[in-house]
Amino acid sequence: MTRNKQSTTGNKRNAMWNAGKTLGVVVILLALNIDKTVAQSNYTLWYDKPAANWNEALPIGNGRLASMVFGGAAEERLQLNEESVWAGEPGNNIIKGVYDSIVQIRKFLFEEKYKDAQDLSNRTFPRQAPKDGNYGMQYQPVGNLIIHFSGHENATKYYRDLDIQHALASVTYEIDGVSFKREMFASLTDGVIIVRLTASKPKSINCTLSLNTPHKVSQVKVKNDELILTGMTSSVDNKQGKVSFETQVLPKVEGGKVSMTDTSLVLTGVDAATIYISIGTNFKNYHDISGNASAVTSGYLANALTKNYDALKTAHINKYSSFFDRVSLDLGSTAQSKKPTNVRVAEFNSIPDPQLAALYFQFGRYLLISGSQPGTAPTTLQGKWNDKLNPAWDSKYTININTEMNYWPAEPTNLSELHQPLFDLIKDLSVTGKESASEMYHARGWNAHHNTDQWRITGPVDGGFYGMWPMGGAWLTQHLWYHYLYTGDKDFLTNVYPVLKGAAMFFVDVLQEEPTHKWMVVAPSMSPENTYGKSVGVTAGGTMDNQLVFDVLSNAIHAANTLNTDNAFADTLKTMIKRLPPMQVGQYGQLQEWLKDWDRKDDKHRHISHLYGLFPSNQISPYRNPQLFNAARQSLVYRGDKSTGWSMGWKVNWWARLLDGNRAYKLIADQLSPAPVETTGQNGGTYPNLFDAHPPFQIDGNFGCVSGISEMLVQSQDGAIHVLPALPDVWPNGTVKGLVTRGGFVVDISWKNGKINTLKVTSKIGGNCRLRVYDEIVADGKFKLGKANGENKNPLFEVEPIKQPLVSEKATQIDLKLKKTFEYDVATEPGKTYLFKAQ
Repeated sequence: MTRNKQSTTGNKRNAMWNAGKTLGVVVILLALNIDKTVAQSNYTLWYDKPAANWNEALPIGNGRLASMVFGGAAEERLQLNEESVWAGEPGNNIIKGVYDSIVQIRKFLFEEKYKDAQDLSNRTFPRQAPKDGNYGMQYQPVGNLIIHFSGHENATKYYRDLDIQHALASVTYEIDGVSFKREMFASLTDGVIIVRLTASKPKSINCTLSLNTPHKVSQVKVKNDELILTGMTSSVDNKQGKVSFETQVLPKVEGGKVSMTDTSLVLTGVDAATIYISIGTNFKNYHDISGNASAVTSGYLANALTKNYDALKTAHINKYSSFFDRVSLDLGSTAQSKKPTNVRVAEFNSIPDPQLAALYFQFGRYLLISGSQPGTAPTTLQGKWNDKLNPAWDSKYTININTEMNYWPAEPTNLSELHQPLFDLIKDLSVTGKESASEMYHARGWNAHHNTDQWRITGPVDGGFYGMWPMGGAWLTQHLWYHYLYTGDKDFLTNVYPVLKGAAMFFVDVLQEEPTHKWMVVAPSMSPENTYGKSVGVTAGGTMDNQLVFDVLSNAIHAANTLNTDNAFADTLKTMIKRLPPMQVGQYGQLQEWLKDWDRKDDKHRHISHLYGLFPSNQISPYRNPQLFNAARQSLVYRGDKSTGWSMGWKVNWWARLLDGNRAYKLIADQLSPAPVETTGQNGGTYPNLFDAHPPFQIDGNFGCVSGISEMLVQSQDGAIHVLPALPDVWPNGTVKGLVTRGGFVVDISWKNGKINTLKVTSKIGGNCRLRVYDEIVADGKFKLGKANGENKNPLFEVEPIKQPLVSEKATQIDLKLKKTFEYDVATEPGKTYLFKAQ
């Protein structure tokens, strides 16, 4: 069935097009002069060829929707995602009747029968999901919008880009002297994806729109002048696929006509067109899928159709800019910035290109803005961008590092509101996690293991080796506490206190007394994904666990004191915290990973989880506990630099905390090496579209490097705002504006020859501001700048005292020389700005 429909054109749009045709030609031709204009933008990823594969396509997103734009001249592909398109249905994954086995595993561990403990763990939690359980569902794609352009196979002057300053993707090229342009964005304000097609000559646009999907249960049809795709997600393990989704595509054309077949729309002789793409599902929340996918999709589309392209674009840019423009970073520029982005990545380690590091930093912020808006779901292992039904690691939430890593940049890079989706997930887990705590451990409170998904599962995933780590919830709760430390928001703290308390209560009931030192430890657990002995992972009292429990108990104590509540419970936690193991320095001078000195000097494992205390926690300081500081450094040296993408991203942060800017920069350079063609292994690197490679793509490495760069420029975990703590030699001059520290201070810095030139601090909430610098500064204004004395009186900078470490008699002590620092205090008032300059 085919029929024709003549389009109608609004008078305003028609007049704008007719009056601006000549100007439009000039604008497009200027855009094509990439050597002199667009290529010099500090905020543009650009290429002179279409994407040959997914890792060359460019991401756009609005938190809920996402798309990868391929940019082909003859055929554009927009690979589409909607955040709630997940396999399966509501329900947890708790295996019943495992408590007795957990008790026996503990017994084996304390009897030093480690292989027996691992074998029992493997039998209790088999590698393949049991018939009555599951190991998590997959985040899945919606499908693809294909726009086929007749006769565009031999395009010239081709150019495509992603403008991360305005969150716009574009493609331009010429065919027989006619300039064509398409512009695409995922609207942050109107909930749809928009494609704008224009040409320098009227009636030149001829194309066909079609939809496809990898989902088996699906249908494509044309109805009421719209192209519609409906589908249902996959069934996995014991869960039926019950998320229904719908995509509606509607073009509004100027001139020409729109024809329809049963499964496509055909645009003929069109001057310009705006294509509206709307997607919705039946998902309401993790336990409710009673929504109407068609009604949701139609609602977003109807609202967007009330606005023309210019209005949609302006509103989107304004909303996006309100986040992105908060932070700027200038590290200098070279001639490299005039080259295509893929070439710059390939040459980064051989030709100086400081601007690419700044672009990479801002690209990570772009991904967080585009993937994690308030009211949406948190970013997965692939953010919101995934094209596979069965993606690597299911593209779910791996909470033994990766999900947390996604949100490390939220507070310091001035995107605090974008932390909210993670807080929503944590609150959900504090409900579903009561089942795992009670059923598996006979404990109060709540917990989660090393993975979760849209359905908020909290049981073990991937069997009794990788999955036997009950600490995922403990780590996630740190983000609630970080948000409070950065904002001082007591209303927020009041709201999340039950979550913090529940996490602490779990450990009140679960901690076990180990027989040698009578320390209280978590058992069974593991040091994430690593082994000791002969392929044994399950353990008791791993160093990371001890550090996490310390933070969970400390946070709950401080939260209770701040809110003047639960004094008796806080006293219980104070008693328990005294019985936690101290950190230990092993025979090689390393920070021990386990309760016993089992570390190997040749261990290059990607997880170095026991350095959690160095970052993101603040339990290891160069000034307060140098023995631990030196031991952490030794562990990092032994593990080496090259690893998976996310691991190298974490290492940037560690070396920054170790105050070694040059080594931190080396990890950035390693990460900004071209990713291998192979999509397996542990080689790390960066794809042409700046996506991080494990490989394959994982977004956490992008976010890890963003956090690491901010840590190189400003730190605030150690009782003071440390300005330029780890500046590398390759960034001698630069400026950064808008970074945020604990205590709600916004920091702008300019530096020359590696030293502070000017410093501006804006206080959001007031309180004492303690500055730590390598070179003396003076006040540039009428306020008192005094030398710091004693502990910082600002409670948001309080540093918890750490037990003295136990040090092996075999360990060689290393005396690292630290640069001299100067510390100053300024009493600040809310909303006021304080200026400083070099003495």
